[in-house]
Amino acid sequence: MRQAGMFSGIHSGGVSGRTGPHLLPLARIKKIMKRSGKDVKMISGEAPIIFSKTCVLFIEELTLRSWSVTLKGKRRMLHKDDVSEAVEMTDIFDFLVDTVTNSGCREDGGGAKEGLIMER
Repeated sequence: MRQAGMFSGIHSGGVSGRTGPHLLPLARIKKIMKRSGKDVKMISGEAPIIFSKTCVLFIEELTLRSWSVTLKGKRRMLHKDDVSEAVEMTDIFDFLVDTVTNSGCREDGGGAKEGLIMER
């Protein structure tokens, strides 16, 4: 049986650097991409992989910035107010400002009490 070549990508983990499943479901990403417009009929195989990696990096960046806001408040639980503040403080997240400020937060600060606990 023929072995995989040195430069085939199998030994190094392929495009994403991993041989296992991706962190986000590629079929769902492809379905969202197809629903994005009437003109979108076919999507290459690499596009959902790139979108998956991009989404993971975006989530990591937003989480890290939100977590730093949480630590500045001397807390160990991440709240949606921390995410809102991180979005408002960061220029690259300006496109999300309207989304996080109008997300149903009450003005008296009495939002949801649950949050995410992150340990490092």
